[in-house]
Amino acid sequence: MPRIRYHVAASLDGYIAGPRGEFDWIVHEPAIDFKALFAEFDTFIVGRRTFELMLRPEAPPRPPDTRTFVFSRTLPDTVPVPAAEVVREITPATLAAIKEQAKKDIWLFGGGELFRSFLEAGLVDTVEVAVIPILLGQGLPLLPQTGTRARLLLSNHRIYPSGIVYLEYACHSR
Repeated sequence: MPRIRYHVAASLDGYIAGPRGEFDWIVHEPAIDFKALFAEFDTFIVGRRTFELMLRPEAPPRPPDTRTFVFSRTLPDTVPVPAAEVVREITPATLAAIKEQAKKDIWLFGGGELFRSFLEAGLVDTVEVAVIPILLGQGLPLLPQTGTRARLLLSNHRIYPSGIVYLEYACHSR
């Protein structure tokens, strides 16, 4: 069964973007094989703001043969992007249908608020954070305030030459 993996870069002080959504602080690490990373997924789950960033001309192209589910209450029911679908509510039934279609793992991509919603619903299988060696002081938090406590079990880690520390945890919030 495909896993829902929250895979994200964060500053050492816990921000996934600067105060205006900027991510120019993320260090390029040649040792990270992004092609291999993207090959682990065939489905992306994003929020509206991340989806809007994906539509910008300067955004990298989506990998071929992938589906994107955009969780939003404000977007129209259809979006002008092939293989993208708007979903209104986070429910176990909705996620079961998405998992049934997926052949590979599912990347919960972007947004701390979307991550919080999935975590509170007990729908996150792994939390994978690339800790970037920078202190931003402010910005969009990795996890906005929540009343949910999630137990994490370290399952993998790597230290890269640039100082990036990759941490992978199995999530036991259920």
